[in-house]
Amino acid sequence: MIDRNYYGPWAVIAGGSEGVGAAFAELLSAAGVNLVLIARKPEPLDETATAARANGVEVRTLAMDLLATDALERIRRVTDDIEVGLLIFNAGANTYSHEFVTGDLAGFQKVIDLNVTSQLTLSHHFGAVMKERGHGGIMLLGSLSGYMGTMTQSIYSASKAFGRIFAEGLWLELAPFGVHVVELVLGVTRTPAMDRLGLNYDIPGLNVAEPGDVAREGLEHLADGPLWVAGGNYEAAQKRNGFPRDKLVEGAAAGMRKLIGRG
Repeated sequence: MIDRNYYGPWAVIAGGSEGVGAAFAELLSAAGVNLVLIARKPEPLDETATAARANGVEVRTLAMDLLATDALERIRRVTDDIEVGLLIFNAGANTYSHEFVTGDLAGFQKVIDLNVTSQLTLSHHFGAVMKERGHGGIMLLGSLSGYMGTMTQSIYSASKAFGRIFAEGLWLELAPFGVHVVELVLGVTRTPAMDRLGLNYDIPGLNVAEPGDVAREGLEHLADGPLWVAGGNYEAAQKRNGFPRDKLVEGAAAGMRKLIGRG
């Protein structure tokens, strides 16, 4: 499923404690890739690390907030002595939802810092090392949210749109040096984070993906960048890119209200 010589012997998973991140950890460890797992919550982080070690690989953990001012310094302390062949940035999340003009700018800034700044920081550091070695991979987790503006989530959606365009540019820059870049675009996925938001998975016709399935699909298509839409959502992504924008945006907003139980 994955070439350990090309994408190993170590992988860094930012957001590697539960859901899709934990699924990546399981699949990579089963393939013999050693792991550095980064996440805020130590308990699920330790559980995922224990499960990965059972597959016979080395696992290092770092329980920290990627918004910490010394985040890169702390990450380098546990990675500078190893060869990291794969970076998976799975840490992006919507940490603050609110109507924009009445919301807290500091809260919106945290969404930008996590989904944009942290992603750039890790891609910059590990991408440079991979370019020098002449092989490796960077996978950035995207979202269908990045294709369309959404009420109370406008900053999150905009940050995901940024990630998509950034991935395309990085893919162009690193491809001549043997480094694969792909943004793995997810739709509705049954994760603990989505469960905590109270998403209604039972809407007729709703396409719901499982973490293990999208993680496996992503690893199978590491070399098929700059973009891979997972979970059977390719047509949905195409539709969200269409026109007229007013009708598409209003229709998506109505669907979102149903998804979160407000429609």
